[in-house]
Amino acid sequence: MRLKLRARILSAAAALLAIAMTAPAVSDEASDNLAAPESFAAIADTAARSASLFSEAGKVLTHPRCVNCHPAGDRPRQGDVRPLHQPPVERGEDGFGLPAMRCSICHQAANFERAGVPGNPGWHLAPHEMGWEGKTLAQICEQIKDPARNGGRSLEDIVHHVGEDHLVGWAWAPGGDRRSAPGTQAQAGALLDAWVKTGAICPN
Repeated sequence: MRLKLRARILSAAAALLAIAMTAPAVSDEASDNLAAPESFAAIADTAARSASLFSEAGKVLTHPRCVNCHPAGDRPRQGDVRPLHQPPVERGEDGFGLPAMRCSICHQAANFERAGVPGNPGWHLAPHEMGWEGKTLAQICEQIKDPARNGGRSLEDIVHHVGEDHLVGWAWAPGGDRRSAPGTQAQAGALLDAWVKTGAICPN
């Protein structure tokens, strides 16, 4: 009797463990992909299709790899759970840090894997007016369209920035145990390009 009970308990525990192990895998797979622009072709209403395209690209824009460098304040965040950067650095006038603590002191031209420090030749924070931490996707969309809050860029410049900029591309090769942004840089750029070509409509 005890052996049968023990066998049932072990069987139930194994089933629960299997569920626990497979559920995150499904979730991770979904969040790591981006739909292609063509997959939105069935949306007949052009404005609705445009808003949907931006929502898909928004998976990248709201990912920690992007938001950490687009903070609301003058301190970047780091990692996947996004605590404030340590040591306590600040943006500085040009986004490359304060005179006594420039970003390049620690962040070299490439990731330094032994110390877990990310790197890129142009490592810096986005300008203060481009901070979108804590904003909704609709607010980020309106901000990206406004040259006064997007670094003076045209919509075509935004497509180029997301789809081709070398520093932005780091988000897809962050190194260490950091999760990369969903999809690929080219896919993100293609989504924004299709968004612009369908009227650059923001989601609600």
